[in-house]
Amino acid sequence: MNFPLYIAKRYVRSKSSQNAVNIINFITFLVIVIGSAALFIVLSGFAGLKTFSLSFTNSFDPELKALPVTGKFFTITPEQETQLKSIKGLASYSKEIEEKVYLEHRGKNHIAYIKGIDSNYTKVINTDSILYIGDWTINEQQVVSGIGIANILGVTINQFISPMQIYAFKPGEGSISQQGVSSLYNQLPVVIGGVYAVEADLDNKYVFADLSLTQALLEKGPDQISGINFKVDSTADIAQLRSDIQSVLGDNIVLKNRQELNSTLYKMLNTENMATYLIFTLVLIIALFNVVGAIIMMILDKQQNSKTLYSMGTTIKELRHIYFVQGLLVTGLGGVIGVLLGSLLIWTQLMFGWLKITPSLPYPVEYKLINVLIVLATILVLGVIASKIASSRINKKLVVN
Repeated sequence: MNFPLYIAKRYVRSKSSQNAVNIINFITFLVIVIGSAALFIVLSGFAGLKTFSLSFTNSFDPELKALPVTGKFFTITPEQETQLKSIKGLASYSKEIEEKVYLEHRGKNHIAYIKGIDSNYTKVINTDSILYIGDWTINEQQVVSGIGIANILGVTINQFISPMQIYAFKPGEGSISQQGVSSLYNQLPVVIGGVYAVEADLDNKYVFADLSLTQALLEKGPDQISGINFKVDSTADIAQLRSDIQSVLGDNIVLKNRQELNSTLYKMLNTENMATYLIFTLVLIIALFNVVGAIIMMILDKQQNSKTLYSMGTTIKELRHIYFVQGLLVTGLGGVIGVLLGSLLIWTQLMFGWLKITPSLPYPVEYKLINVLIVLATILVLGVIASKIASSRINKKLVVN
C-alpha cells in the first residue's frame, strides 16, 4: 500500500487535539465546497442564458444562409436552382429579399424591414413557434408583422377597411425638385394576417411579405434576391454540403451558419462567460489560501508524529508527499461534494423552476458535463498548487530539532 496515501487519509479522518485546528480544517473544507458549488452554478446559469438568448435569433436564422459578398442583392438562375435541388444533404431552401421600408397607418409611422419570402420559407424556419396571433398566410394582399410594429402603428389583423401602407424608395438617382415626392417611392397597401412575437428588437424589425410582390415593390427582377435560407439533413456532411452549395452559387456569395450570422452576439456571450469564470476562479484562489494555512497548521500540529516517522526511516520527500496528498484529498473531496450540491440545485431548477425571472418564466439553466469537468479541473489545479506550497514547509530542521 502507498505509505504517504495511507498516512494522509489517516490525517484527513483524524481530529486534532487542538480545537482551533479542527475549526480551521472544517472552515477550509466548507469554503472549498461552497466555492466549487458556486462556480458550477454560475457556469450552468450562463449556459442556460446563452441557450435562452440564442433561441430568439435561431427563430429567424436558418442552419445555413447564402448572402452576397458585396452589395445587398445577387442573382440566381433557374439552372442554379435545379442544381441546388439535387445536392445531397440539402433538405430544403427558401429565397428571400430584404430592404428597409417606411410603414404608415392612420398617421402613425415606423421604419422597418420588409422581408419577401417564398412558399418554402415555412419548411426552413419553424414559423409556428413564433406566431402570436392570426395565421402565417402570405399572399399579394396579406403580410405577417412583428407585434412591436402592430402596437406602434395601432393596426390589428384582417383590417381590410384601413390597410397598412408600405413605402419603398425607388432605385436610381434623382431629386425631389426634378421628379416630385411621390415619384421617389413605391407604395403598397397590405393587410396584416398574422403577428409574430419573439423579442423586442426583432418584433419591431420585420414585415414578412410575398417574394414576388416585394421584388415588384423594390423594382427588382424575379431572379434578384438578397439571401437563400437552407435547411440541412441531420445526417449531412456540413463541410461537403457547404462546398457543393458554394460551387453552384459561385464566389459572389458567402455561406454563413447561425454562429457566423450572429458572431457579435456569440462573442459577447462567450466573453461574459469567460469573465465570470475568471472572477469566480480568483475567488477560489483566495479561498484556497485557506488550504495552505490549514496544511501548515496540520504540519505544526503533527510535528511530533513527523519526527517519529522520520526517525523510523521516512524521508523528507515522503513526509512532504504525505501533506501534499492530504491537501489533494481535502480539495478533491470538497470539489466533488460542491459539484454534487450544485448539480442538485440545477436539477431542482430544471424540474421545478423555483427561481423565476417573471411569474411565468423560470431562470434558464443548463446542466452540462463540460461544466462539471471545468470545475473539477480548476479545483484540482488550484489544489495541487496550494498543497505543493504548503508541503514545501517540511524540512529537516522541523523534524530533527
